[in-house]
Amino acid sequence: MDIKRDDLTGSEVAELLREHIQSMRLHSPPESKHALDLEALRKPEIKFWSAWEGNELVGCVALQELDSQHGEIKSMKTASSHLRRGVAKRLLQYIIDEARGLGYRRLSLETGSMDAFEPAKRLYASLGFQYCKPFSDYNEDPNSVFMTKEL
Repeated sequence: MDIKRDDLTGSEVAELLREHIQSMRLHSPPESKHALDLEALRKPEIKFWSAWEGNELVGCVALQELDSQHGEIKSMKTASSHLRRGVAKRLLQYIIDEARGLGYRRLSLETGSMDAFEPAKRLYASLGFQYCKPFSDYNEDPNSVFMTKEL
């Protein structure tokens, strides 16, 4: 798998992000949907990577800088045709390393509290993320859980 910085201009990436937003709409009420769309991911404080196997897009992940020592994982998504093949774990390990390289001391994320998000929560926990209180601009929400990892 080749993970590379992405400029968010490719049609494959746009389609995967549309799929991501659709999936979030299925599982999260509108007031609890925090997934970023293509335009929101183009902010200067966000870095975005896509993962490829040959010419096939298999996943993506973004990292938003909250401050000089704290980053947030955003828009991590595995292509549906590559689920349960280790893509998410590789992306998560990659983003942890990137965050360390940027000098972050903490990496956090928000995900859903519903059953559909259990595999993601198990993955995050397996790599050292722990449940925490809301961070940044988030508020307590019964549809969200928050996790963080000290780097």
